[in-house]
Amino acid sequence: MRLLSDESTQSTLSSDSCEYYQTEIFDQLPSIQASRPEQSTQGLCDVHQGGPEPGESISHGHLSRGAKDKESTQPLKNMVMCIQGKRTARERRKMQISNIGFWESWRRSQSITRKRVWVQMGGALSSLLPWRHTLHAIEGKFGVGVKAYFVFLRYLVFLNLLNCALTSGFILGPTMFYGRRNGSEHLFGGNDSVLDFFLGTGYLDRSPVFIGFYTRGSLDLPCLNTPLLYLAGILTMILLSLIMVVRRTIVGYKHTWMLGKRYSANMSYKIFCGWDFTIQDPASATLKHSFIRNDLKLFLEEQNFSMREAQRTLGQRVRLYLLRFILNLIVLSLLGGAFSLIYFATKKSQSMTENNWLVRLVLQYLPPMSITFVNLILPHIFRKISSFEDYSFTTQVNATLVRSIFLKLASLGMYLFFIFTTEKHQKHQCMENRFGREMYKLCIFNFLATFCNAFLLNYPRKLVQEKFPTSLLARVLGKQRFLIPFNVLDLVYSQTVSWVGVYYCPLLPLIGTVTLIATFYIQKFVVMRCCVAEQRMFRASSSSVLFHFMLLLGLLMAAVTLGFSFHLQNIEPDITMSSCGPFQNGKTVFIVTKVCVESLPSPAPATLSYLSSEAFALPLILAEIIILTSYVSRGRANQKAIERLKDMLVMSSSDKRFLVKQHATMLRGRNKNRTKVHSAAVVEDNWQDPPSTH
Repeated sequence: MRLLSDESTQSTLSSDSCEYYQTEIFDQLPSIQASRPEQSTQGLCDVHQGGPEPGESISHGHLSRGAKDKESTQPLKNMVMCIQGKRTARERRKMQISNIGFWESWRRSQSITRKRVWVQMGGALSSLLPWRHTLHAIEGKFGVGVKAYFVFLRYLVFLNLLNCALTSGFILGPTMFYGRRNGSEHLFGGNDSVLDFFLGTGYLDRSPVFIGFYTRGSLDLPCLNTPLLYLAGILTMILLSLIMVVRRTIVGYKHTWMLGKRYSANMSYKIFCGWDFTIQDPASATLKHSFIRNDLKLFLEEQNFSMREAQRTLGQRVRLYLLRFILNLIVLSLLGGAFSLIYFATKKSQSMTENNWLVRLVLQYLPPMSITFVNLILPHIFRKISSFEDYSFTTQVNATLVRSIFLKLASLGMYLFFIFTTEKHQKHQCMENRFGREMYKLCIFNFLATFCNAFLLNYPRKLVQEKFPTSLLARVLGKQRFLIPFNVLDLVYSQTVSWVGVYYCPLLPLIGTVTLIATFYIQKFVVMRCCVAEQRMFRASSSSVLFHFMLLLGLLMAAVTLGFSFHLQNIEPDITMSSCGPFQNGKTVFIVTKVCVESLPSPAPATLSYLSSEAFALPLILAEIIILTSYVSRGRANQKAIERLKDMLVMSSSDKRFLVKQHATMLRGRNKNRTKVHSAAVVEDNWQDPPSTH
């Protein structure tokens, strides 16, 4: 939008003088003055090198054909301009349609229609997402950080639903349709009890929950049988989960990189342009107020920390680094003690001889209780330690996340290692079912811990603060806040347990879906009823990337565990031979897949043998190098183009300031001339008029 003054609209300059003046001003623009040395240097380089490469230079006055086409097909509501500018753009498009041919006009109209349809479809699909209004309410009251936790939880629900669909299609469906070899076995027996639900024994041991239920049925072809379908379902589940998690991590990282330290949001834009004038509901207006307030609090917090960090002296930096080193040593010692506790709890649980049901239940759940106790206490200690390291609040959250996720994944890895090393020398009726029961107990106990923490700790604490606000206990407990790192770690830990145990407990994704949905409503009750808003805000974009990166670590841990199990079956078939499930009677994963490969037509076995040999590794590495080189080259070229566009934006603002200054100078000169002419006319009139006589 242009603001025209009265002097500028009543200019008496002719068109020729305006054209000459504009040409003279154009030569004096800062962008033109700055580009002349570059043009002269590039001209010399072009003389020596044979001219510039096509597409290398970026013109300041002309747009490429692709940019023009993109502008002509871009929806008007997405263009950053005023209403009058959009009307002008619409009239310009109508004139272009009248000048271009029929097919070009039809192509542009179809492109605009397709974009409009995609936008409407995206809006319709986003409206179908569950818990949208709940997430908006949480964001308005507690900020984007708490909302990021619930969005992450919803993403895990969708991921587990996908895993449930794969389990039904590859594993559960064929087994139910084609039957089992031991189909006469009854599900419920006379010695079953309610305790079996928590231990995974009894009727659950004979149910489709564990791997021992899935045996060969009437579907027994060389390349189409229950073992291969079971293996294909598990591998497809892990591969699709890997693709989805990696994609979400990369997209989040690109967003974080674009909005990193190189991006500085303008405070005037946040204050004057952050309001949505289409809001009419008072509740929505209150939420929008909260959004803007939380964003400003976060920005001021980051600016305050940056100022304090820049004012540190050399001595303060040395003392700070020494303190951080000592605190990291304390963290390592705490991790070592946690691993020792898990080891002794696992040994005690494996060597139980008690007959009392209560003692047996406690000993069975002793490793999960130890892991949960360690994961409950140590992250709070890590949080206190990070507060002494003098990081920004976002960095404190991320440091606590990294240490705590290492604790959780390492404790789970140590527990799995102890199970593998202690049980492979013990003969059980079905060792795979026993391993699946351990993962099942971890999943159930983790949900029970979440439930008890919400209704036996958080809610009574809130009642004490409401009923007795001045009591000593209420002052000692203080106000309760939703600790995002610890709750995210619980989600990552539960999802990692689900991935690790899905091979031995195929219905674990279904159990995980039910527990995650229940966890959403439990945590919603805790946040809305028991917690108050955090006084210090943190940037949720970088932490969201860290959430998915930790989830990726859990998935890699599950893949390593599955590969290690297959490796034990290959090198120690006598010790790790399966006595139940689809791979029983000496038919391991490698034997079943080898029989399928040998039954294929003649070119297929040779091709698969070459793809799995060392000879294929060299061309694969070369192809990866070529692809990575091309992506790195494109990234560097894009980075160079981005830097040049940034310089163009800076010079554009300089041109605007220069033109405003020249316009003001011209107006002052014209006003001075008018004042002189007016003074001369007054003096002349006074000199010509004779004095009056009486």
